[in-house]
Amino acid sequence: MSALRPPARGGLGLSRLGLRLAGSRRFQIIAERIPLLRRIGRREGDALFDIVAGFVHSQVLYALVELRVLHMVHDGPQTVQALAARTGLSPERMQLLLQGGAALKLLKRCRDGRFDLAVRGAAFLAVPGLEAMVGHHHVLYRDLADPVAFLKGETDPELARFWPYVFGAAGAVDAEVTAKYSLLMTESQGLVAEDTLRLVDLMGVKRLMDVGGGTGAFLAAVGRAYPLMELMLFDLPIVVAAAPEKLAAAGLGGRFTVHGGSFRDDPLPLGADAISLVRVLFDHSDETVKLLLSRVFAALPPDGRVIIAEPMSGGAVPHRETDTYMAFYTAAMKTGRTRSAAEIGELLSAQGFTGIKVFPGFRPYVASAVTAVRPSVPG
Repeated sequence: MSALRPPARGGLGLSRLGLRLAGSRRFQIIAERIPLLRRIGRREGDALFDIVAGFVHSQVLYALVELRVLHMVHDGPQTVQALAARTGLSPERMQLLLQGGAALKLLKRCRDGRFDLAVRGAAFLAVPGLEAMVGHHHVLYRDLADPVAFLKGETDPELARFWPYVFGAAGAVDAEVTAKYSLLMTESQGLVAEDTLRLVDLMGVKRLMDVGGGTGAFLAAVGRAYPLMELMLFDLPIVVAAAPEKLAAAGLGGRFTVHGGSFRDDPLPLGADAISLVRVLFDHSDETVKLLLSRVFAALPPDGRVIIAEPMSGGAVPHRETDTYMAFYTAAMKTGRTRSAAEIGELLSAQGFTGIKVFPGFRPYVASAVTAVRPSVPG
């Protein structure tokens, strides 16, 4: 992890000049007469308006998901009147929604006035868990209705109570809520597993324990990629109850063991030479993460590895998706935080881990990875 480099000599003054020019309406008018500056200015103007309009864009998507419009046109184009009748909207309001969906390239308007699924809309439907994520955004939007009050800590975020399985100190107490959350995690875990296994080579690992692994979706992907690896799953008892059947159905019979417990209260089982924490840390506070990492360190043998995979902040170079959506989402959860790879590395070092490596994600909003080793000789 490299330290921040100081700005190049003279660069700061040049950037301030650029800011003064960009902030001058007179300069903007002059720039419109110069082709190169005009292209730059209009590109920046489009990007700025995209930020201004972002909330409406997301609400158009939310309406399309809630009304299942993308599904209705999946098999072929539909008329405005037919879609209006199926959703209970007036034709005028359905036209409004469809035009918006087409403008966002989720739908496409046919020459005869009907609307069909666009490539982006088809891709949206194909991403596991994405519909479910958008489907509960009304909770997040309410929490951010007054963003200044939210940032001042003057609100009581509803999202903090939406997933009590994760956020309640007592663990899972509601089987229905637990099942709902587990389903969302299972549906979306495919992309996370895909990216994590592309980032991190697990060759040489004999037994992997996935902590906080739900019903075993990540372990199933690992098991397919590494046919000789033995697998262990650790999560709350109410969560892992469904895991044996799912793992057996994935063809992993005889290769896995399932352990119920809470890392807040219980030591982790021994026997794994690698432990994975997939989308676990960002659900929890620094104090809880320190406790978890200390238990991971205690459970690993010398030279054992820990693998952490989740969306991470860009840190010194803020990332568009993780430092906006993910960071505000985890803040609304109240117990979690979107950390940078450097911050995670510091937490690992504080527990005694060495050999820390960072693997920037192909899709940072899906997962980046950090790995570390328990040293063979105590430091």
